[in-house]
Amino acid sequence: HRRKVLSPMRQTPSQLSRGFTLIELLVAITIMSLIALLSWRGLDGMVRSQANTRERSDQLVVVQNALAQWSSDMDALLPVDNTQPLNFDGQVLRLTRRSPDQPEQGMIVVAWARRMSNGTEPWLRWQSPPVNTRAGWNEAWLRAAQWARTPSSSEAQRETLLFPISDWQMFYYVGGAWANAQSSTVRSFAEQDSGGLSSAAASIPEGVRMQITLPQGQPISGTITQDWVNPLLGGNKS
Repeated sequence: HRRKVLSPMRQTPSQLSRGFTLIELLVAITIMSLIALLSWRGLDGMVRSQANTRERSDQLVVVQNALAQWSSDMDALLPVDNTQPLNFDGQVLRLTRRSPDQPEQGMIVVAWARRMSNGTEPWLRWQSPPVNTRAGWNEAWLRAAQWARTPSSSEAQRETLLFPISDWQMFYYVGGAWANAQSSTVRSFAEQDSGGLSSAAASIPEGVRMQITLPQGQPISGTITQDWVNPLLGGNKS
């Protein structure tokens, strides 16, 4: 008897050309949709992260520049007799400093304030034109206080809008401790022994501490503390 050898099954041309079934297509489309969705979410998260980082970096630069300007103003304090080199009333910080461009022109009055503007309370800086007489200083000093509350259109043009803050406080280093700039203890520091300094120079405290609070919902929030030490009286205190 001859033994029959079974040959492998051969696929017909119709079987080789058979495509995907409808169910297979639906499964493939579903998988591709999930992959596309996950990829989009990943890209969207990356874009949002980059945008947040950019906003944070931009605000950080603005904050650093503002604090650097405040420190520059403090470093340039100009004590002149029968004037006030520094005063804080809870809303506006006024100071008398050297003219930054041409010191020979005299002095300028600078004001830092927090004031409602367009639904927010930004931190603002204002400075007067250079003055070289006591009458000119007195007028600029009063204008600075007026600007902090109800500025005229001309005074508003001299202000620089910085960034929103929700609170700010000032402290003076007096008698070996920090005290609120509006307290009675601080108000008496000008009566201390001048130690050879002019009365105006002696009225500048040993140190000044500024605390500003950035509102929630901003790229940067929380409290920032900036200290300044009087080079004439502060020594190595911090």
